[in-house]
This record gives sequence, C-alpha cells and structure tokens, in this order.
Amino acid sequence: MMGKAEMTRREILSAAGRWFLGAGLASMSPVLFAGCESMGDMTAVGSSMAASAGLITQSQADSLNKSAYAVAKTFEDITPRQEYYIGRAIGATILTHYRPYSHQGVNRYINVLGQTLSQASDMPETYGGYHFQALDSDDINALSAPGGLIFITRGLLKCCRNEDAAAAVLAHEIGHVQFKHGLQAINKSRITDALNIIGAEGAKTFGGQELANLTAVFEDSISDISKTLINSGYSRSLEYDADKAAVTIMRRVGYDPNGLTEMLEQMKTRIKPGSADFAKTHPSPQNRLSEVQSVIGAYRPVNTTGPRQARFARELKDV
Repeated sequence: MMGKAEMTRREILSAAGRWFLGAGLASMSPVLFAGCESMGDMTAVGSSMAASAGLITQSQADSLNKSAYAVAKTFEDITPRQEYYIGRAIGATILTHYRPYSHQGVNRYINVLGQTLSQASDMPETYGGYHFQALDSDDINALSAPGGLIFITRGLLKCCRNEDAAAAVLAHEIGHVQFKHGLQAINKSRITDALNIIGAEGAKTFGGQELANLTAVFEDSISDISKTLINSGYSRSLEYDADKAAVTIMRRVGYDPNGLTEMLEQMKTRIKPGSADFAKTHPSPQNRLSEVQSVIGAYRPVNTTGPRQARFARELKDV
C-alpha cells in the first residue's frame, strides 16, 4: 500500500498540508472543527492568536473574522478529497510506529477480504478507495485512517481462528471509516488551531512564508492526531458502534457474526494487562462481548468446515 516507492511521511505531510491549507481551503468549511460557540467565535480567537504571533497582519485578521461570520451559516462538511489527504498523512505517521508486513500473499488476502466487506458497508466507496495493510508486529492492534486506510497487525491476525473472525476485525475497522470516527478524532485535535487562522479570504492573501508556517502547524497536528489514535483510541461508544456495524456488514456478505465473538474471546486470553496495544486503545474484550451478544444473541460456534477454512489457513499460515 505504501512501499518504498511511495512518498515519505514528511513529503506526504508537507504536500497534504500545502494543499489542505492552500487551494483546498476554498471549499473547506472550518466550522466542522467546532469547539467554540460558533465559527465566527472560533476564527476570532484563532486569527487574534495568529496576528499576535506575527503569522498574519491585523488587517488580515479582521478580514478573516468578517469572512468567517459571513460563511458560518452556509458551511459544508469536509469533502471526500480532503478526508483522503488527511488519511494519507495519518497513515504515513502510523507507518513510523509500525513496520509494514511485506508478505504479498497475506496482504493480497486481507485486501480481497476487506474490499468484499467494504462493498457491503454503508460507505462502499471513498475518494481514494479502501486499502488494507498488514503490520509486522506482535502487538494486538488494528487502526483505521480517514478515507479507508486500514491497518492490522500480525498479532491481531493470530487472534483469528477462522475467516469469519478475520472478517470481523476488518469489518469493525470499516465501521470506523463508515462513521467517520477518525475525523471526529481530528476535530478534537490541534488541527483546529490551524484552520481557525485561515478562511477563504485568507487563503488568497497569505504569502509563501505564512503558508509554510501553517503547513508546519498542519504537520504537527497530524502527528498529534495519529498519536491519539495509537495511544488512546476511540471512545467506548464509538467502538461499540463499530462492532454493530461489523455485525451488519458480516451478515450482508454471509459471514457469521459469531466470528467477532470468537475473536474477542481469543483476545481475552492473549492481551496483556497494561500493554500498549489493543488493551490501551479499546474497551475490554469482555465489555465488547456483552455488547455484541446483545445484538447477535447467544454464542454459537462458527462452522469451520469447507473451503473457507482451508483458504484461511493457507493464506495466513505465515503470520
């Protein structure tokens, strides 16, 4: 997905930052990143800080404030293209924490499985498409970046005893993408500081140095976001929502949602308390099991006879 021939993390961050803070802002609505009472209030705070820091002139700050109040009532959500650039930047940062697992067979398998599941989700298409990448780590973890970049460690794949369980993991992460949970994490990060500085009018008047400074802020913000995803994870309610989405997606494709139950049972025995992986970023498997069983009912063992299990065993034998 992101091999040696791809852009480096720094190049991706810089390119995404330049686009995001430049031409892309003509259609960008900073109000999505709400946290103050209104977009106008947010921009007033941000532009005031930017002027005080010497990033923009007071005249530019006044112009931004006027523009922000004017467009506050007509904002639109973040566009799929913007989500794609944000997701690539976050994905690049994730790959500084985890090394990609280069086994072609394993990656081909999880991509075929993931693409099949994604087509059954409520968001079957994204701007850049769904991409699935195995990570060369014994950590038990999976992460999803905005736009459909989904990562799963060898450690978590080892928790899957059948294809239904592997499908459950990928469907869960697709659920995060479907609900745009990653963007919700971004909304709470310091990227707000950068967006508050800029409006449609500001994007036209800033010079190269101002955009360079704002690009640096963007880079730091993306790093902040990625650390949040890696170190603290989503809230319990968002994790439960992703589990429910996984059950729905699996049923649509024909997988047994009890595969999710079996995967969580395996995690109960494999996760080490206090570890820096799934245990740190997700609710306990026991709590998730209770929520899942309230949706699918009493547990029934997954049928592991037939070609599906043979395929699973063959393709993932090297993890």
